[in-house]
Amino acid sequence: MYLSNKPLIVAVAGNIGSGKSSLSRWLSEKLGFEPWFESVDDNPYLADFYDDMPKWAFHLQTYFLSTRIDTYRRVMTSGRPSILDRSIFEDAAIFARNSYLTGIMNERDYQTYLRIYESILPSMTPPDLIIYLQASVPTLTRRIRLRGREYEQAIPREYLAQLNDLYEDFIRGFDLSPKLVLPADDLDFVNSYHDFGYILDMIDTMRRDPNQLVLPGF
Repeated sequence: MYLSNKPLIVAVAGNIGSGKSSLSRWLSEKLGFEPWFESVDDNPYLADFYDDMPKWAFHLQTYFLSTRIDTYRRVMTSGRPSILDRSIFEDAAIFARNSYLTGIMNERDYQTYLRIYESILPSMTPPDLIIYLQASVPTLTRRIRLRGREYEQAIPREYLAQLNDLYEDFIRGFDLSPKLVLPADDLDFVNSYHDFGYILDMIDTMRRDPNQLVLPGF
């Protein structure tokens, strides 16, 4: 549902450890957008999920869904240009779906989750731009290790690889917004002003040509 008076919304998409929060923070400071970060440190289910995925998968995904709905409501109410650290579309297409496909979430819970998601989806405004940080598993594991969240250190490489596969499918098939794909393995936008400037140039290119995609094959 597109609204003529809605604020400009940019969503930063990517796997765990891809650099979404860092890029969202830098872009918000540079562009003057309001940042909206994913509920991680205050998430009451995240540590339990990594300790026992089958037990807590449904709880975690419904919690993320509820916080994402609240974030969208607050963004629309604020009327300010905003940057989202991950979008509601990723929750269903990647994280909940991966839990189901790998047997972490059972059929009953997954179908219940989808009913909730599909019931609220028509009220969700697609972002004006999705920036996808495409990162390999070695890059993800290195960044996860460096940021030092204890409950993330035991995330299996296979789990990250499965999420990466779903992200590639999601980005290829997502047609509700223009997409900017950035090679996160090769960009250090936290420490390199050159790399950060490159990202700003790519965003400016997308503004002028919203049909352009960065990287062949997308």
